[in-house]
Amino acid sequence: MSKRAPLLQVSHIKKKYGAIEALRDVDFNIYPGEVIGLVGDNGAGKSTTIRMLSGVEEPDEGQIIFEGKPVSIKGPLESQKLGIETVYQDLALALDLDVASNLFLGREECQTGWRGKFGFLNKKQMVRKAEESLVRMNVQIKDLKQKVGELSGGQRQSIAIARATSRGAKLILLDEPTAALGVQESAKVLELIQKLKSEGVAVILISHTMPHVLEVTDRVVVLRRGQVSGILTTKDTTLEEIVQYITGAKTQIIEQEGATV
Repeated sequence: MSKRAPLLQVSHIKKKYGAIEALRDVDFNIYPGEVIGLVGDNGAGKSTTIRMLSGVEEPDEGQIIFEGKPVSIKGPLESQKLGIETVYQDLALALDLDVASNLFLGREECQTGWRGKFGFLNKKQMVRKAEESLVRMNVQIKDLKQKVGELSGGQRQSIAIARATSRGAKLILLDEPTAALGVQESAKVLELIQKLKSEGVAVILISHTMPHVLEVTDRVVVLRRGQVSGILTTKDTTLEEIVQYITGAKTQIIEQEGATV
């Protein structure tokens, strides 16, 4: 992977909230088609990092470099324009709307009405494109006219991810996508992440479920107290080693005196 240019580089990002240092010096990168696990205890800086990348907040110091260019992401729309999509735990789905409407939420397709003065939702085209998107991602929904609120948790998660890919995402940030899901539904979501990888989409996966992280990621970035305490190649590490980095028993952080602990 080192021979390719990174899709995203997070370079020495710092963020303070008053006297609290949420991010002290976060530095990592991700390549196209790579899946990275972003792990750590509560308060380690995972959510703050995602907020920087999704445009919810801006870093106090450091740089975000996307496709080789420094970027200033001043809002979620700017993040989406770059090709960065975020799927939060609450999924941001409209439970009273059907599947197709949710996939096109906020970017509905219209057809010209009488004398070009009135526009109407092109429902047929939205349903057709929604079906194509779901088939491409191997997401099985029997009835696209069904309300999302009637679907299972795993199906809702799949729809939220499919919506992100339908917008042309190059990087998808997934916040605890398998939380509160059963074994079978979790497996389907993990398969979907592998599908994203095969299509060249990069994924940053935030999860406390370490077996899932080990199953689908290429590398694991461990945050501890607002710093990257370790970046591990998944196939060469173990659950026990990751926990050591999470707890601070092991670290790759270079301390001020220049020694690696």
